[in-house]
Amino acid sequence: MQVTAVRPATRAYLTTVARVDRLSPNYLRVTVTAPDLGHFGPPGSSESPAAWDQRIKLFLPRPDGGYPEIGLFNDPPAPVMEWYNTWRQLEDHLRNPIRTYTVRSIRTQSCEVDIDFVLHVEEDGTSGPAAAWAMSARAGDELVIIGPDRRSEQPGGGIDFTPGTARDLVLAGDETAVPAICSILESLPETYHGEAYLEVPTSEDVLEVASRSSVRVHWLPRDGAPMGTVLSPAVHEWGSRRVTIFAARRATWEPGATSVGALTGAPQELPEVDEDSVLWETSAPEGFREYAWLAGEAGVITGLRRHLVKDVGLSRKQVSFMGYWRHGRPGA
Repeated sequence: MQVTAVRPATRAYLTTVARVDRLSPNYLRVTVTAPDLGHFGPPGSSESPAAWDQRIKLFLPRPDGGYPEIGLFNDPPAPVMEWYNTWRQLEDHLRNPIRTYTVRSIRTQSCEVDIDFVLHVEEDGTSGPAAAWAMSARAGDELVIIGPDRRSEQPGGGIDFTPGTARDLVLAGDETAVPAICSILESLPETYHGEAYLEVPTSEDVLEVASRSSVRVHWLPRDGAPMGTVLSPAVHEWGSRRVTIFAARRATWEPGATSVGALTGAPQELPEVDEDSVLWETSAPEGFREYAWLAGEAGVITGLRRHLVKDVGLSRKQVSFMGYWRHGRPGA
């Protein structure tokens, strides 16, 4: 009996750089193309899939320009963990860098995907492997990306924006989350509203973003201020407005019930954060009007999540938070 191979939800795409566009002092867009990118997208999605905050893996070339033979392009494709375990067992000089990024745009009709890079430069003048590759990328260069195949019947992952029934949004992040937030904004239909807070290094890093939704976009340039010192006050101000509005409404129902405790019930306890753990928790709230999506530097994002839950009164089920990176540690 012939057994039909199951098409995995995630696969490798051997792409070619089509063009490189400098968007601002700290953002660079690399557009890659490949014939099979016409199949790129979340499993079961349409021929014109929304990008949302779709995560992908960049399988970066080694310094010699090569890639290890680990079964990425087997036919049928190997399951992710199979080739990943092989990659982990390689000697250091054979193992190429892998980094996680967010898709900025998907154009299946033209078989193209956009990836926006933040050009982090350290004090010694060096950059991480992904940013360094992007800055040197030229049309015709090869890049392997690990991403979703919309033809698969298997459940896929990589999308953390899961608002459930909520339509009132607060989106917040630093420059590393800007591509994801912009992609979410451009994917939203008209039925959503709320606020988006995007902290960027300089005022020159304010980018164009279009949305059919009614979400208001607030660009927050640091212009030399420390990381998070512009984003955090903006989100706290949103929280204060929410508490004031809901307390006023509650007071009309129950005179004197104007505190956060009376508004939200018993204080919600959050577990202590393990500094060595991966800070990543997504929610799909059902029965709630509001949903918060937070991403960026882990310390800043953890503080914002704690504020929204303990001080503002959102349920943990209403908050997705992703620590994209942490000060002093390499990216994944």
